[in-house]
Order: sequence, then C-alpha cells, then structure tokens
Amino acid sequence: MPLSDSASGALRAATAMTVLGSSTSATAALADYPLHGAQTLRYLLAAAVLLPLARRGGPLRPALGRAELIRLALLAATGLFAFNVLMVQALRHSDPAAVGSVIGCTPLLLAVLGPLLARRRPQARLLGAAAVVVAGAAVTQGAGPGDLPGFLYALGTLACEAAFSLLAVGLLPRLGPVRVSAYTTALAVPMFGLTGLLLDGGRMFRMPTSGEGAGLLYLSLVLTVLAFLLWYGALGRLGPERAGLFAGLVPVTAALSGAVLGTAPLRPAELLGSVLVGLGVCAGLAVVEAPERARPAQAVPAGR
Repeated sequence: MPLSDSASGALRAATAMTVLGSSTSATAALADYPLHGAQTLRYLLAAAVLLPLARRGGPLRPALGRAELIRLALLAATGLFAFNVLMVQALRHSDPAAVGSVIGCTPLLLAVLGPLLARRRPQARLLGAAAVVVAGAAVTQGAGPGDLPGFLYALGTLACEAAFSLLAVGLLPRLGPVRVSAYTTALAVPMFGLTGLLLDGGRMFRMPTSGEGAGLLYLSLVLTVLAFLLWYGALGRLGPERAGLFAGLVPVTAALSGAVLGTAPLRPAELLGSVLVGLGVCAGLAVVEAPERARPAQAVPAGR
C-alpha cells in the first residue's frame, strides 16, 4: 500500500534530520583539513552525482528566470556556504552535541518565520513549545565544553539552516527536489573554491587522511546527495512548519553519534537537554496545524 504524501514526507524528513545530526561528527573529523578545500571537494563530488540526475528530467521550460537564479544563489550562499563555515567554527569551540542542540531549535525558527512569511500569525501555544526547545538547547550548551564564540557560531549555523528551507519553498513547486539540490550544490563549488584560493592559495588542498577521506565521502554522498533530496522532498510535501519540527531529531542524533564515534562523551546534562528539545518539538507538533493539508502544488515528485 503506497504511503500518503504526509507519511512519505514525515519519513523523508525524519531520515534527513537524522543524517544531519550525525554529520556533526563527520564535520568534526575534518577540523584540521583546510576548510574551503574540503567543502570544494565535497560539493564538486555531490554536483557530479546530482547534475546528471537533474538532466534526466529533461530540459527545464521555461528556463531559469532571474528571480529564480537570485534565490538559488542566496540559498547556496546561506544554506551551504555560510552554514558550513559557521558549523566548522562552532565545532572548534564546542562539541557536536552542543552544536547539534542549537541547530535543533530550527523547528522554532521555521514554525515562527513560516507563518510570518505567509502573512499569518504564529500560534501562542507554539511559542510556549518553542520556549521549551530553547531551554533544552541552553541546558546542553551550558553543560558541554564551549564558550561564547562557539554559541554565537552555532546560532549563525541555526539561521543558515532555516534559510536552507525557507528560501527553497518558492522554488520546489516548479524545479523539484532534484533540480534545487543540483543547482545549489553546483553554485556552492565556486563559492568555496574562489574563497579558498583567496585565503589559502595552494594550501587549500592536501591528501586527506583515511578519517578525513571517510568524512568527505559521508558529507558528499550521504548528507549532500541523499539528505538534500530527502529533505526537499519532505519540504514539498509537508511545508516548512510541519517538516521543520523533525529538526528536533538533530540534537539527539548529534549526541549519540558523538558518543558512538568517540569524539565526545555523552553527558547527563546533554541527555536532559535533548529530552527537553524533544518534548518541545512534540508539543509543537501537537499544536501546529498543516495549512491547506497536502496541497497538490506542494506534492512535488522527487524525480521531476
């Protein structure tokens, strides 16, 4: 029996956010590799996979307009370029669980900004649930090793994560998840490459260690290719308010992945913070109503 759009979207969103949470440890494994060189290689490899998939859908008619190109460029600049620069800086000051818990506030941001951008008023009960999410993130951040710069970098990462979804909403109905993922990934390559040449010159690339190579492959093929397609497929089916609630899985998977990979021990306060974030997300899920449930225009086929 085929899944409904809502069930399919929920499964895609949950899987994508689980991958994102576990990626903090993979990103931490690249802390000593030149940042811009690593991200250039990551997105170059991902674009080599995604662009042929986009071409299989046939030519885009009409071609990309100026407004779409600007939105795609902004999406790549914030959701990909700035997100990764800030993520790496945050991980240099805090452990993966702490950073993941701050990013776990994405449901709050999407649930509040989504209605505002659609010229609707956020629900009061949702703001109460959001306060629980923020409290959980604060508990985790305060308990783990870190400092004020790390927290501020994590907040910037959170803003870029929200932009990754909000800027894509208007593009998905026409372009679909595959094209949005392919085009933004391709645009990120020169952003990282040119910045790396300016800042690092010939030092932006070196032979990665085995651990760094594994991290690059995970970020390229699992996070960038698989999770991007899953997330944008979920976003098209659920909308930003409902899909964003699944970002509450990020702090839990970040804490667990850090413990499993041995990059950071699991602390009781981090578990408490993750539980609070989860409770806030569950409360928000019970409050948020899906506006115009499963609108046909939002149910974008993944292969378009």
